[in-house]
Amino acid sequence: MPKYSGMDICSLSARAMAAEIRAGRLSAREALDAHLARIAAVNPKVNAIVTLVPERACMQARDADEKQARGESLAPLHGLPIAHKDLQDTAGVRTTYGSLLFKEHFPLQDSPLVERIRRAGTIMVGKTNTPEFGAGSQTYNVVFGATRNPWDLSKTCGGSSGGAAVALACGMVPLADGSDLGGSLRNPASFCNVVGFRGSVELGPQTASPWFSLAVEGPMARTVDDTAFFLSAIQDSAPRLLDRDFRGLRIAWYRDLGGIPFDRRVRSAVDSKRRAFEALGCTVEEAEPDFSGADEVFKTMRALLYQFNLGALTHEQRKLVKAPVLEEIQRGEKLRGPDVARAESLRLALLERARVFFQKHDYFVLPVSQVPPFPVEQQWITEIEGVRMESYLEWMRSCYYISVLGYPSLAMPAGFTSEGLPVGLQIVGKHRDDWGVLQIGHALEIAQPTVSAPLL
Repeated sequence: MPKYSGMDICSLSARAMAAEIRAGRLSAREALDAHLARIAAVNPKVNAIVTLVPERACMQARDADEKQARGESLAPLHGLPIAHKDLQDTAGVRTTYGSLLFKEHFPLQDSPLVERIRRAGTIMVGKTNTPEFGAGSQTYNVVFGATRNPWDLSKTCGGSSGGAAVALACGMVPLADGSDLGGSLRNPASFCNVVGFRGSVELGPQTASPWFSLAVEGPMARTVDDTAFFLSAIQDSAPRLLDRDFRGLRIAWYRDLGGIPFDRRVRSAVDSKRRAFEALGCTVEEAEPDFSGADEVFKTMRALLYQFNLGALTHEQRKLVKAPVLEEIQRGEKLRGPDVARAESLRLALLERARVFFQKHDYFVLPVSQVPPFPVEQQWITEIEGVRMESYLEWMRSCYYISVLGYPSLAMPAGFTSEGLPVGLQIVGKHRDDWGVLQIGHALEIAQPTVSAPLL
């Protein structure tokens, strides 16, 4: 039986780690001990895991090993350590949502996502940092402070699933969950050189409340293969093959999404991957959906969602809530029926144009974020290539335009800037072709693997 060092264990893929535990060559307790040691060594530098529950995790790992010793059937993620985003309720474990309003909040039950992940066999080690109520693609809050980018500690890790992305990049956990409204799975994956997947959502004329389907939850991992492995486990679905022939498929390559700016370093890194798609046998041409109206749709839907979820909650304690959250709530309070009707009309027109576009193209490829990681003290980007951003949201249009579509989108590593900062590639597929997006992402990472973890 092979003996693993702590770093060897933390460097294993989630799929390989699960296989080693299942085969009896590695115990759940050994896997947990290695990751707890890694957290102790690295987390003080990056502040990714903000609530740690080692005693509880040790009990769960012991129970997992005893279950395996008894010969009981094992769930697909049996024995794997995991950390949950601090927006997810965890029974008996502090869940703050990054807000002073909930700094001592201990939920009575798990969220549905946490419950599914627990049933899949994981061992919870703690909670990962997030901006207040998940607002913004920069992970900082007044409860725990900022999470730093492990590739450059002076830079942000993005957000809002920033703690999850950093924990993965540093080998503190093999899997983590995230959520995505306007890029919160994809942006931190891009900034930290890991993978985040936003799955399809139901958007169409039959949707009674389309703005409530804007936010999704999803898996994060260090590779596309592990992301697919995680997704199958939490969906309780049979494993599916990722290998596929892509010859003859049509790739639409981004231009400027109707005039939004991209940092030239981001363009360079993403454009360098074009030949990789061609090497897979794909036909690549410059083309993109018409995103007219996407900005208005997203901002209207977002404001309405914030007002619905947080308006009453924050009404009496607004001094404890950060300004961008209050601004979203206030915008939501000012919306009237005609405003919402106009957003819905624009959204339906956009969906129809996208439907026609994806009849001609199998995938749409573009950068995840319009900029590389920026200083951790900076709350958001105010200018890109000389173009001023009018709000804290606008530097994320390359993500939230895709959110409005509701189509599956994968963020994966594309390479690095000359300064060594990660850049992410975004692959968008046809509605409900979630597995197809994971398949082509997997093919790309096999053809052109990138450095998977910083040396902290």
